[in-house]
Amino acid sequence: MRPFIYERVPDAAAAAQAAAAVSDAQVSYLAGGTTLVDLMKLEVMRPDRVIDINALDLTAHGRIEVDQNGLRLGALVRMADAADHSDIRAQYPVIAQSLQLAASAQLRNMASLGGNVLQRTRCTYFRDLSYACNKRNPGSGCAALEGVNRTHAVLGTSDQCIATYPGDFGQALIALDASVDLVGTTGARTIPFAKLHRQPGDRPDEETNLRPGELIVSYFVPAAPWTRRSLYLKVRDRQSYEFALASAAVALDQQNGTVNEVRIALGGVSTIPWRAVAAEAALRGKRLDQDSLAAASDAAFAGAKGHGQNDFKIALGKRTLRRALQQAAALEI
Repeated sequence: MRPFIYERVPDAAAAAQAAAAVSDAQVSYLAGGTTLVDLMKLEVMRPDRVIDINALDLTAHGRIEVDQNGLRLGALVRMADAADHSDIRAQYPVIAQSLQLAASAQLRNMASLGGNVLQRTRCTYFRDLSYACNKRNPGSGCAALEGVNRTHAVLGTSDQCIATYPGDFGQALIALDASVDLVGTTGARTIPFAKLHRQPGDRPDEETNLRPGELIVSYFVPAAPWTRRSLYLKVRDRQSYEFALASAAVALDQQNGTVNEVRIALGGVSTIPWRAVAAEAALRGKRLDQDSLAAASDAAFAGAKGHGQNDFKIALGKRTLRRALQQAAALEI
């Protein structure tokens, strides 16, 4: 780990100002640190300055609020606290499950919701400095394209990067039309969660649409008829402390077996949290039978592209989505 300057700030505005005040320097925020510290030890991330935001007012940034309008989650809420919250488990189960199925109990106790959605990829080539990686070093190449790519993405890829987005919570947020509250040097703004991440394209190193120094303050998930009939299904090589090979966050509003509305997001198969809009459109107004489920899963992966070892993810992702929808339809609420 290389030397860096450590700074602790009292509020979000001060954090943004401290980050923006350092010109031509790499600045990172520290909350739980469960990703940042690992990558600093590997020297994949080399911040000149680390700004500790754990002193921010927890009444604003560490709160969980549930009312008739929806759910608000502060960015400093720990994953374990949100996963165990009784109202979230009852009214927004897909969120609770996506957090419960992530990482280990120790990490969930430490990791923040703000940092979770910004975690970096677990691509081996990104985390090992001896390999070429456009995400780490733009223009150097992508070793995964011709390398060991079993766990890599099949959706949202480019000829510059096929690294998989590793998170689970992000899929739940994008499925439920969440928004993100941000604070920066120019003030506060709110954006759809769907606009937070960027597909790799020809600049894999530019992973989000955050402005320099901008900080996540909270998330808002609007109340809707489909939030209670929701779930997160995660398929992985082992049943604990493992990243998804394929996952699906689904939320369903149905009446007499007919789909009024549905929300679908896919994980483990994409470069960013992935909303399967075409699959949703294929199901609206339809009964959930084998034909409609097959049509929806085919639509979800219509643009998928395998790279050899990860070709199996396309079929696995389709089966995962069909299974998640069937389980959501069978829920007693």
